[in-house]
Amino acid sequence: MSTLVFLTVIGAAVLHASWNALIKSGADKRVSMGAMVLGHLPIALIALIFVPLPKVDSWPFIIAGIVLHMGYQLFLLQSYKIGDLTQVYPIARGSAPLLVTSFSFLVLGVALTSVQLAAVLFIGLGIVSLGLVRWPNGVHNARAAMLALGTGCFIAAYSIIDGVGARLAGSALSYYSYLTIGNCSLMALYLYTTGPSTLRDIATKGRIAFVFGGGASFLAYALVTWAFTKAPIALVTALREVSIVFALLIGVLFLKERLNVIKVVSVMFTIIGVVLLGSGEN
Repeated sequence: MSTLVFLTVIGAAVLHASWNALIKSGADKRVSMGAMVLGHLPIALIALIFVPLPKVDSWPFIIAGIVLHMGYQLFLLQSYKIGDLTQVYPIARGSAPLLVTSFSFLVLGVALTSVQLAAVLFIGLGIVSLGLVRWPNGVHNARAAMLALGTGCFIAAYSIIDGVGARLAGSALSYYSYLTIGNCSLMALYLYTTGPSTLRDIATKGRIAFVFGGGASFLAYALVTWAFTKAPIALVTALREVSIVFALLIGVLFLKERLNVIKVVSVMFTIIGVVLLGSGEN
């Protein structure tokens, strides 16, 4: 991985943790999530002026990506309704490289090195221990952990799909622009059918999330999609999860979430696993 790609993915990680914190901090998380997703649309439409049409072979991947990104956003929304950023984010993001590696090993028959196996173990321990996080009343927040793990499954799936699709498209920005237009359309339809007032609230209460959240989110994943075309997908997936560190800092410093020993140890295990997974990539 070149220095440019490395720094690009790190920058995307910072942006990603930031917009997740914006969603989590919103009083109405449905409005915040909807505003963030719909905030992609103006940028994507402008991008279409400068990019070619994606190649035909990439369109099945674009369609699959639209569905997977929508599933990811809905699971993430539900996770943040009941769980802390410092619990949900590490499980969702940390499980993605674990799942991508497991898929490669179990389904694709890719051989794993001892370093990669160690990475899987560290990430697994980190994720399982985060499931032990309790609410202030002492009750385990297992539902938030399970929703976050479901979110991680969607992240792993769309990472593989988008990595292959962007390469087939001939232009990473073209691929993601068309994908996000479809994603925005699907999100708008979902919001309208499940609560039309949400769209009206986005125009008033959700303007910050629309502009800043949408901008940060679009740029973050556009950069990652480009990186998928320049480096191994599993390596990019692993590296971008250093966003876990930024999410932990934001959650504690700005959202005033409680920091305890379980969270610290769990996140450290997850980060060690991510670093090992990246360093062990062939």
